[in-house]
Formats: sequence, C-alpha cells, structure tokens
Amino acid sequence: MKTVLKRIGLGTLAIVLLLGALAAHEWYAKKPFFFRAFLDRSVVKMAFESPETLTSLGFLESVGITGHNALLDDDSPAAMDKTFTQVRALRDTLLSYQDTDLDDNQRISKDIALYLADFALASEPYRYHNYPVNQLFGVQNGYPSFMQAQHQVHSVEDAENYLSRLIAVKTKFGQTLEGLKLREAKGIIPPKFVIERVLTEMNDFINAPVEDNILYSSFKTKLADTQISADEQARLLAQAKANIESDVKPAYRLFIDYFTALQTKAGTNDGYWALPNGDVAYEQLLKFFTTTNYSADEIHAKGLAEVSRIQDEIMTILAAQGYDTSQGFSVAIEALAADPKFYYEDSDAGRAQILVDYQKILDEVNAGLDNAFRIRPKAGMEVVRIPEFKEKTAPGAYYQQPAIDGSRPGRFYANLFDIKATPKYGMRTLAYHEGIPGHHFQIAVAMELEGQPLIRKMAPFTAYIEGWALYSERLAWELGFQQDPFDNIGRLQAELFRAVRLVVDTGIHHSRWTREQAIDYMKQNTGMSDRDVTAEIERYIVMPGQATAYKVGMMKILELREKAKQALGDKFDLRDFHDVVLKNGAVPLDILEKLVDRYIAEKRSQA
Repeated sequence: MKTVLKRIGLGTLAIVLLLGALAAHEWYAKKPFFFRAFLDRSVVKMAFESPETLTSLGFLESVGITGHNALLDDDSPAAMDKTFTQVRALRDTLLSYQDTDLDDNQRISKDIALYLADFALASEPYRYHNYPVNQLFGVQNGYPSFMQAQHQVHSVEDAENYLSRLIAVKTKFGQTLEGLKLREAKGIIPPKFVIERVLTEMNDFINAPVEDNILYSSFKTKLADTQISADEQARLLAQAKANIESDVKPAYRLFIDYFTALQTKAGTNDGYWALPNGDVAYEQLLKFFTTTNYSADEIHAKGLAEVSRIQDEIMTILAAQGYDTSQGFSVAIEALAADPKFYYEDSDAGRAQILVDYQKILDEVNAGLDNAFRIRPKAGMEVVRIPEFKEKTAPGAYYQQPAIDGSRPGRFYANLFDIKATPKYGMRTLAYHEGIPGHHFQIAVAMELEGQPLIRKMAPFTAYIEGWALYSERLAWELGFQQDPFDNIGRLQAELFRAVRLVVDTGIHHSRWTREQAIDYMKQNTGMSDRDVTAEIERYIVMPGQATAYKVGMMKILELREKAKQALGDKFDLRDFHDVVLKNGAVPLDILEKLVDRYIAEKRSQA
C-alpha cells in the first residue's frame, strides 16, 4: 500500500478518493448534485431491474458482468406497482431542479423526462388496457425471439445462462398469467381472433419436435460458432432439450389452458371503445404516440385527405406507364401488383436473392448521402430474414438496434414468408425506411450521441422515430435514388399505407368499425395483399394508436423543414437541418419544433 501511495502521490490519491465519494453520492443521494447524473442514474437503475434490457443493450458483458444473462424480467403485477412508485419519485425529484439552474440542453432533457413521467402516471388507471399475449408482440413469441436474437453464446458460461433462461420462463409466464386474470376480472379480454391466433401459434410451437424448436435450433447454431468442444456442446444441447421438455413446454401449456377456457368469453367488438373506459384509454394512446393533442376525429380527417392526394399521384404515374386507370384506383393498383415481372422466384434461391438485393440498395444509398448528412452512425448494419417460426404473423419488416458495445450491428429484418408481399418496386422504400437513412441512421446515431443523458439516446417517441423513417423514404426519392417510376409508385404506396392507417386505426378504436370494415377499407385503398392487410389490421387492434404516429411525424418534419427553408433562404443547408433533427435523439414533436426554431434563430444571427 505504501508503494502505491508513493507512486500515485497523496494529492492524486485525495482527488481519486474525492471523485469516488462524489460518484457514490451521485448514485445514492435522493437528489444528485449533477442533473445529468440524476437522469442517467434513473435510467440505469430501471435497466438494472430488467435483465432482458441489459442483455439487449449488451454493455455489461464487455466488463465481465454476465449474471443478468441467466435471468428473465419480472412480469408480475407487483413489479409494475413498483415501477409506478419509482416514476412518481422520479417526477418529484425532476421538478426540484429549477429551470434557472439548467442550461438549454438540460432543460430539453428535463422536458423529455417529465413528458414520459407524466404520461406514465396518467396511464396508470389504464395499465391493464392491453393484451400481453397477442399474435404480434406477445410474450409467447417475444420470449423465443429474444433468446434467438439477443442472447449471445460465446462460452460455456453463456450457454449455461441460456439453459437457466429456459428454466426461468415458467416463472415469467406464471407472472404474466397473474396479470391476465386481473384483466379478465376487469372485463379486458382479447378479441376472439387474437385468442384463436395465439392458441394456434402456441400449440404449433410445443407440438413440433424439440430439434425443430427455435429455442433448440438457434442454440445449436450459436454453439457451433464457438470454440466449445464437441463433447461439451453435446452435453449442453442434451440439457437444452431436457429443459424445453420440463420447463418451456409446461410454461406454454399454462397459457394454452387459460386461453382455451377464455375463448367462450371473447367477443368480436375489436376496438378499444368496447373496453371499460376504453375511449379515454385510446385518447391517452393517441396523445402518447403522436405527441400531439390531435383528437381521433382530426386524425381521421387528415388521413382521408392524404389518402385522396396520394392516390391521385399514383394514378397519374400509372396512366403515364400505360396502365388502365379508368376503373379506379383499386383495379389499377391490383393490375400492377399482378404483373409477375415485379416478383422474385418463389423458392429458397429467390428469397436469398431478395436479401442480397436489399443489401445492394443499402450500400448504394449509404455511399451517396454526403450532400444530405454530416452525421453518420458508427455501427454497421445487416439484412436478415425474420425467423421462419414467426413469419406468418410478423410484420413485413422491422429494425433491431445495434448493441451499445458494438458486438451486434443494426439489423433490418425482412419478412419473406409470402413472395408476393415483396414486389421489387417496393424494396427500395422499405430499405430506406428500416435501414439507411431511416431507422438505422436515427436510432444508431441516437445511441452513439456524446454528452447526452441516456434518456435522450433511448427515448421511445414513436412520432419522431417513425416519422423520421417515413420522411427518409421521401428524402431518398428527393435525392434521386428512385429514378424508376415504378420505384416511385412503391414510395407513394408506402406513404399511402401510412395515411390509410390514420383512417383505420381511428375507425376501429373510435368510430366503432369492425375488423372486417377496416380490412375492406385498407384493401381497397392500398392494393396490398390480403395477408398483409389482415396482419396490419390485426396489429392495430392489439396496438392502438401506434400506427397513427408515422404519418403525423413525417408531416411535422416536412413542415419544419419547409419552415426553415422559408426563414433562411440561401442560408438553409439540408445537412444542418438533419443535424438538428438527429443530434438531439428522439423528442416529442413540440420540442422538435423548438429545436428547429432555435436553429433558425442562430442561423439568422450569423453574419
């Protein structure tokens, strides 16, 4: 110890001890001295209570901490009670920091944290207005997806943690079942079709041979990519098989037995209006997802107007390309969709080629954005297929963020179940939305921001996040990446799809449309395949309000860009505008407008 003291010096030691004491104070104090320390501490403490979040973020493994990878989240109602108590305490501490003591950036961070806390507390009376087991993102398909996509296996310890999570699932599902029974007692029962879908999915899942189960097959693939000996791999695989039989399958049977009995109580009124206080719960969701005060009627009207505008643009292009438009939009767009030249071969080779071509599209656009962006994510990106076991009910595509430590790139997951759902003229737009410059640019850049609290890197503002991705589709066209008129139709169809969502989401949950009404409207006004339309409408039923965020967010970003152009004239630089939008992380739309206004004022003040 004396040798150490001599080497570092007493003065240095005093500083080290002081910093250590300060760090301890900032972690344990009710109100840390530094505002950012409070925000980061709050996020980290909540993350540390979610082993699955820690695994997804992937930053503890780099410092040798892996115990969380043997655990699953606590999904009990009691755990949710604790979360609301924490949010109330967080809000009280937030308000104790005076705006006059904070700089501009800190005030934005405070506003964002308050926005989230206020929404969480306002939604507490409606905490059971959801369906934790559903055909799209329920725990029963989320669990195997998480294990396949997020749980890394590089060592025997990682593999043992995987085996522990196979055992832990029975407890997790039991906790979820406790919440389901509380919902049933409150009259919150999933629509009949949801129960039918999840029962089919779960029965298929447990009835398949263990060797074909994604929990076994993905584990086998992960082990094969390690240096673990063949004998040890065989032991681990045998244990995985045993755990699936003894713990995983019984966990699923808990749900199967419950939903089989619940079927007789389920109805066909699919909108939130049919739930107790469902109309108020839906208003809350619209406010959260759009970060606006638009009413359901206002959103519905905006949707109808945009549907009409976009269809007119598509019809003009179709007519110019020689298609018969005399019988109306749905007939013309179906003629386009029926043309075999726009589809890949319905085979493994055809599906493999789709992934290759998606990557080519992304590489091309990534190389051609210097005039529009200064900021780029450091994280790489890859295109992969959605796991086949859940393709049938999964969306057409989705993005998965990279790991914080760089161990996993961003991923664009493509659904290749139905070859007709991937027309060539729609691929560019989908790649721009899910990948570059859409979700990958925005989400990966936000994660890599320096000097921002964690909440700014991870804030879940759908209107901003999805609005940016939809804006990116149009931006790529504006920058010249869709020279083929059919690619432009693909872009317009994607925008039309989001406009139709405004109509059908509010139609289902506010205007009391039936599931069949919504399916008919979307089919007639988009030209999408029957399978995709049905999957989408069923998504909106179990995830109310979320689908309205895309178009609302896009329209706001375009409005703010035009505002900046008009205000700045020759001083406007698209790269500057994108810096403002991306370098602050996800924010509510009213805060985004404040940021753009500040950028305009700063530009004007420059000589």
